[in-house]
Amino acid sequence: MSEFGDKKKSGGKSSTSTTGRLLHTKVKSARGRKNSSTLWLERQLNDPYVVEARTRGLRSRAAFKLMQLDDRYKLLKPGDSVVDLGAAPGGWTQVAVDRVGSIKGKGQVLALDILEMDPIKGAEVIQLDFTADDADTKVKSLLGGPVNAVISDMAAPTTGHKQTDHLRIVFMCELALDFAVDVLAPDGVFIAKVLKGGTENQLLDLLKRNFKNVRHAKPEASRPDSREAYVVATGFRGKN
Repeated sequence: MSEFGDKKKSGGKSSTSTTGRLLHTKVKSARGRKNSSTLWLERQLNDPYVVEARTRGLRSRAAFKLMQLDDRYKLLKPGDSVVDLGAAPGGWTQVAVDRVGSIKGKGQVLALDILEMDPIKGAEVIQLDFTADDADTKVKSLLGGPVNAVISDMAAPTTGHKQTDHLRIVFMCELALDFAVDVLAPDGVFIAKVLKGGTENQLLDLLKRNFKNVRHAKPEASRPDSREAYVVATGFRGKN
């Protein structure tokens, strides 16, 4: 049995379907609470993915994003080794553990984040600032060899300034890609968060040089008003 507890299954994998429609919950304003906080709380209470994640024992609604990407592109396979960057609170890690079978000893999942993260059975969890100069060296020392997938949901804190936020998330994607090129096995997979509009031309060219297929995708679990999307690169050509 996986980390997910009670869940619907499809082909032995965790399903992305939700249990049903929700009644709308209205949140009253409270003294000392900002209107933006009230709206956020109301959105959380009425988000079917939030409710479904809680029902299944998933640590975040973001888990459904990785499930949907994997269902669409067949990215994670039993026995794969996976590095999960920006893993906290662990939703993506739970999905990776479930789909590669590491809880049964069939694969390996290494999860890291700058924030402290509770252990997840089937994964090795470390607290590390991946932007530090020696971070990639430390992570490589924990790997037994090349890996099959590098997945990254890393994102710097937003400022509200679109250009600044875009540059920050491109930087995080470039950082993850540099690491992926060093550690991926041939035909490996790379997934990283970007903002709507996709990757910069220079970054896109680098992806196309290193991978046979490069796509941009917005999972259904991504909120419609969110600018986030994901770059999905498959068929790593191998390190030159």
